[in-house]
Amino acid sequence: MTRAGVHPNALVDPSARLGEGVSIGPFTVIGAEVEIGDGTVIGPHCSVHGPTRIGRDNRIVGHAAIGGDPQDKKYRGERVELEIGDRNLVREFVTINRGTGDGGGITRIGHDNWLLAYTHVAHDCRVGDHCVFSNNATLAGHVEIGDWVILSGFAGAHQFCRVGAHAFLGKGVLVSGDVPPFTMVAGDEQGRPRGINSEGLKRRGFDGERIAAIKRAYRTLYVAGLPLSDAKQQLAEQAASSEDVRFLLDFIEGGERPLVR
Repeated sequence: MTRAGVHPNALVDPSARLGEGVSIGPFTVIGAEVEIGDGTVIGPHCSVHGPTRIGRDNRIVGHAAIGGDPQDKKYRGERVELEIGDRNLVREFVTINRGTGDGGGITRIGHDNWLLAYTHVAHDCRVGDHCVFSNNATLAGHVEIGDWVILSGFAGAHQFCRVGAHAFLGKGVLVSGDVPPFTMVAGDEQGRPRGINSEGLKRRGFDGERIAAIKRAYRTLYVAGLPLSDAKQQLAEQAASSEDVRFLLDFIEGGERPLVR
């Protein structure tokens, strides 16, 4: 007998665990070791492969491929996972892969994100909360995305890059280094820093004093023409009176790849 909320033309593995109010559309396949939280709606023609945990109140529109094997030649079938949080919107033809055995074993996506049509999240990525990935935005493996990040259409990040919280990547920008928090990257294909994401910060309640401190830090890092070591020394002084600058400096200190400069 078909479970409540599961279309008769859907195929759900008996081991899958569905929460209260879960809806599964026609011709969707839910595999073994998949857990779906309360209130999540999965549309038609989707596939969800396990081990995958999806939280509550997500909406996966249709034709999405969730939890597939990592696209990595080193993958040999080891047990690897995908974890998706709550209240995410996943639009048509989105692909999200599980992790790899030597890359941490898990791909994680947080809460309240929008992954719009044809976006791709590769193996072992970490995506924070409240992010927007516009159509065809793409993450290579092992990319870390902070909270409140926006990737415009056709933007992408090279493997192992980090994009800090509140950053903004313009249309078609491909980054191959770390993008500091609060920074806008736009321009040519490879992208260059173009200031801070002032409008986004205002929308999220940053007051004028906080934004001014972030602008001053940006000028120190990108406009003053200082060697990175000297810029970090000045940022450390500015961080004494600004938690946001401290957050920016900690991001810079914690990276292994060069900054986008």
